[in-house]
Amino acid sequence: MLNPMNIKKFIICNNEKSLTINFVNGETACLPFEYLRVFTPQLNNAAKQKTLVTHKKSVALSAIENVGKHGYRFIFDDQHNAIYTFEYLTLLIKEHKQRWQKYLEELKASGHSREAMINITQL
Repeated sequence: MLNPMNIKKFIICNNEKSLTINFVNGETACLPFEYLRVFTPQLNNAAKQKTLVTHKKSVALSAIENVGKHGYRFIFDDQHNAIYTFEYLTLLIKEHKQRWQKYLEELKASGHSREAMINITQL
C-alpha cells in the first residue's frame, strides 16, 4: 500500500508534458500535465456542480511545493495552483484511464476543445 512517505521523487518531464512519480518501492507512475490540470482538486468537495476544464492541452507544470502533511502544491503555467493530497494523487493514478475517457466524452458532448484558445510562442 502506498503512503505519502513512499514518494521518492517527482520528475517534471517538459518534453513529454508529464509528471513521473517515483516511489521508494520501485514503482513509478506517469501522469500528463493536462490530466493533472483538468482533474485539479475541487476546493469544496461537497459542491456537486463540477466545472468542465477545457483548453488545457498545452498547459505545463511549472513547480511542485511540499506543503507538509497536506500534500503537494502543483503550480501550472496558466497561473493555476492547487494542493494535491497523497490520497487524491493515488486516486488519479488508479483511475487514470477511466477518468480520461469520461473526460474526453464530456468534452466532445460539450462542443469544447482541448486546444489552447490562443497560440503562445516562447522566444
